[in-house]
Amino acid sequence: MGLHFSREEHAARVARARSLLREQNLAALLIFAPESHFYLTGYDSTGYLFFQAALLTADEKPIVLLTRRPDLQQAKETSTITDIRIWYNAVDADPASDLRGIMEEHGLKGERIGVELDTYGLTGASWESVRRAMDGWCELEDASDIVRRLRVVKSPAEIAYIREAGRLADCALEAMVRATRPGVLDTEVTAAGLSEILKGGGDTPPAGPLVNSGKRALYGRSVCGAHAIERQDQVTIEFAATYHRYNACIMRTAVVGKAGGTHRRLFAVVRDALEAMTEAATPGRPLGEIDDAHRRVFDAAGHKINRFAACGYSLGATYRPSWMDVPPMLYSGNPMPAESGMVLFLHAMLADSEKGLAMSAGHSLLITTEGREVLSSLPLELPVV
Repeated sequence: MGLHFSREEHAARVARARSLLREQNLAALLIFAPESHFYLTGYDSTGYLFFQAALLTADEKPIVLLTRRPDLQQAKETSTITDIRIWYNAVDADPASDLRGIMEEHGLKGERIGVELDTYGLTGASWESVRRAMDGWCELEDASDIVRRLRVVKSPAEIAYIREAGRLADCALEAMVRATRPGVLDTEVTAAGLSEILKGGGDTPPAGPLVNSGKRALYGRSVCGAHAIERQDQVTIEFAATYHRYNACIMRTAVVGKAGGTHRRLFAVVRDALEAMTEAATPGRPLGEIDDAHRRVFDAAGHKINRFAACGYSLGATYRPSWMDVPPMLYSGNPMPAESGMVLFLHAMLADSEKGLAMSAGHSLLITTEGREVLSSLPLELPVV
């Protein structure tokens, strides 16, 4: 078996999910999020690109997976699932009706059924097919938070994987900064980071890395097309290092050439903001207070117009297209309390569009019973190359 966790841990996760179903008076949950499949059963596949669902009942019946033939062997070997059903591509293929047939076997007609709607594992077209197949047969209700709320707080085994991802992130960032020099394509910097992660035993990240130079350093997303780094330049680097699907993120803006006073002043702002945000990440306190600290530092320095409306998010095990494991997001007013076992990525980003200047810093941290632990051993300094 290719399980990354013990069968006992998976069984405990399933039991907690079933308890939440009963609390919400739901007879079953239709699981479409690949992260939920992985968390509950260990099932590890990109089969979510097509119609793929698991049925979890509130009682003790075994989980049933409905997927395509190419995913059968992985489902057998990477998961605790023993009841695997296959739908085949055909002109008249109707996996949503196949799913209803499985539910009928389980006596779910007329019951309240939860559905994971907030996931890229369920496209609009697939949801429409499910809605039509179940119309008048059962009552469907959004239950995207059932497994999600369990996944936010990590177990010791999950934290061990995230610590290793944090170590790989440090190694990758150092390699990327070393690769950053005039005349080099920013894609070579990306390659240096990915190579370090993969050579270190990590996985291909679910997105990025983001390596943007010149004016593109102000972008909050990666873009296509290689760009040569100039003699005097700025390069924003943001990425996740991934280990057993678990992510740890890190972010810096490197200055190429002479680091002038403006860039250094901007770095002082993002450094102070990140330190204040880190201090605000306190168990029992609302997550929104992290962004309040972010806003206070940026606004006091005169950069209210240049800051973002959120300053980070939860991390965990994710699949493409994103390393962001949300919700929760870190924004002012978010009432969710920080809890021991949460893993968060905090980023302080300045994008001065008028002057064409960028500066950023970010790191991942673990909320502990006493406070927080930064999952990076690198100093919070301005990289100048």
